[in-house]
Amino acid sequence: MIDVMPPQAPTAAAIKRRAAELGLDACGITAAYPTRHADFFRDWAARDQAGEMAWLTRDPDRRGDPRLVLPGARSLIVGGLNYWQPTPGGRGRIARYALGEDYHEVLLEKLRTLADEISAQGAAAKVYVDTGPVLEKPLAQRAGLGWQGKSTMLINRSRGPWLLLGEIITTLDLDPDAPETDHCGSCSRCLDACPTRAITAPYQLDARRCIAYLTIELKGSIPEELRPLIGDRVYGCDECLDVCPWNRFAETTREARFLAGPETALDLRAMLEMTNTEFKRRFARSPILRVKRRGLLRNICVVLGNIGTMEDLPALQRAENHEEPLVREHAAWAARQIVGRLAATPQ
Repeated sequence: MIDVMPPQAPTAAAIKRRAAELGLDACGITAAYPTRHADFFRDWAARDQAGEMAWLTRDPDRRGDPRLVLPGARSLIVGGLNYWQPTPGGRGRIARYALGEDYHEVLLEKLRTLADEISAQGAAAKVYVDTGPVLEKPLAQRAGLGWQGKSTMLINRSRGPWLLLGEIITTLDLDPDAPETDHCGSCSRCLDACPTRAITAPYQLDARRCIAYLTIELKGSIPEELRPLIGDRVYGCDECLDVCPWNRFAETTREARFLAGPETALDLRAMLEMTNTEFKRRFARSPILRVKRRGLLRNICVVLGNIGTMEDLPALQRAENHEEPLVREHAAWAARQIVGRLAATPQ
């Protein structure tokens, strides 16, 4: 195994070999020309379907044309990491991507190493992992890593819908891969399975209804009419991925840092008592850290409102006096839901 890329100008084949050595499960290359999805993205943003994700709708011109991100850009290298693993048991579910360490850091480390080696050969290279103006899924499709399915998620023939994506924009002129074609056919399982009907039509997603958005990106109160549909999902949602027929090819991730750690073993009642210091210590290396304690406790309250029992009422009643108004509101709602279920249950 080589330690770095050879000193001559890197070829597409050499870059892919190095990507595999660094632990990437997929690597493809496309030319740095504007994406044909730019107009679709602008229309989607104009319809306010990004909700509060203002960061996503900034710089639409740059997001549609990599050459505006890196002057002189000739190629994009798209890397993917498989993150599938069996879900742990217990009450409450966490999306698979958040069961281990923050994938942004894990994937960024690998791509930065590759980009640094490219830069050492005299070419410019910029790395992004959800951090810049890049339409990553259309670019991944163009680079041959998969196709953007009816759920809007990328589906890979060998891995199913379980690739985390990152990109290197570079001034290297590399041979591009053939784009992948759509293989969803007449299947509509993802549309049928979406608990909140966030997938409004094939290839159309209203993020404002998506459970991943509601439990992660939304910072305020979750709309009451959507709370029961969240079910037992504490952080994110894998429903449209779980039902995809291409799951038959899913394999457990080989990235040890993605595997579920003790911090994601959920004791919902006890977590309602968690201090901010405890939260930061427990989730220091987890993507769950980004929702802050108030967001996580809000989500736990909603889940307990949906699946909780009489034994959960004391913890929720204490949470009704929480210092965070957001937690107080959702705790009171959850307690009412449990009391209502108990009252409707024949004795």
